[in-house]
Amino acid sequence: MGRTVAEVIRETTRDHLTNNRGLFLGQCVSAVGWIGGTVPNMSEAEGIVELSLADVTNAGIAVGAALVGRRPIYTVRYQGFMWYNAAPIVNYAAKSKDVWGVPCPVFLRAIAMEGNGIGPVASASQHGLIMRMPGMPVCAPMSPNEWMEAWQWFMRHDDPLYVSEHRRSFVIDYEFDNRIEPDADITLFPISAARLNALEAVETLRREGIICDIQHLVWLKPFTVTDEMQHSLSRTKLGLVIDSDFEIGGPSRSIAYDLMHQSGAPVFALGLEDRSAGVAESLDNPTPTPEQIIRVVRELVRKRQHAPVGVTRGGEQ
Repeated sequence: MGRTVAEVIRETTRDHLTNNRGLFLGQCVSAVGWIGGTVPNMSEAEGIVELSLADVTNAGIAVGAALVGRRPIYTVRYQGFMWYNAAPIVNYAAKSKDVWGVPCPVFLRAIAMEGNGIGPVASASQHGLIMRMPGMPVCAPMSPNEWMEAWQWFMRHDDPLYVSEHRRSFVIDYEFDNRIEPDADITLFPISAARLNALEAVETLRREGIICDIQHLVWLKPFTVTDEMQHSLSRTKLGLVIDSDFEIGGPSRSIAYDLMHQSGAPVFALGLEDRSAGVAESLDNPTPTPEQIIRVVRELVRKRQHAPVGVTRGGEQ
């Protein structure tokens, strides 16, 4: 078995602080398990900086460190807190190079978490919030190699990078392969933790006779419709983007739009419901579950199968 995502992050962080004069900034770094085991047990003298619980100011410290060449790793331990952290990131780090010609390379680890009574403020993925701003690439890695790809991109460029992590990824020690199935009925494009739920859903759907292609999405901005995505949609002529962020105004609809216009096939979106999560388990608003994905896929395929005579899979007369 290979290294887990948590191990890759921890080892890469240690190397960056030891050999690149890097910094690691975050809240409660050592107090609650070194942020899911992703942070090396190092001291302040070695580059670990424990910040206060003032989310509205901490991102400004990270931006300042980037401006003086320290290439900081700044970790927001609950991605819901990005609403407090966003101002220095999107209004300075993302704009600095374009407006002033001064690069501001921050590696921003924003960690999504849901359930466990986390409630309405801290929970959910918020990569859609950051995708709106020019100058801020966004990715959502879930495997060791995907996370390293994000890190290597950051080290080759002088731009900030928003890395939408999910705590469910930290134990993963394998890679995700896209699936192209003969006679597939629909192409699924899952993002973040939705990738795990989609993989579970497709096995149930297969037993029902519904076959799914899967195209795993990692880079959300810039988003590129690959030849493989085009090929899959040209065959299934039906797609569904599934995300751990909110559906309304979120990445799932934005990416579905790009896929639909470049492929000519109808592509739909499924994300978080438009409601606040509660603290009780019954009131949570999590990543679309396998059961939700199964229901939506069934309905999309059923509607396509019952389209009027003379209408093809893609809707052409």
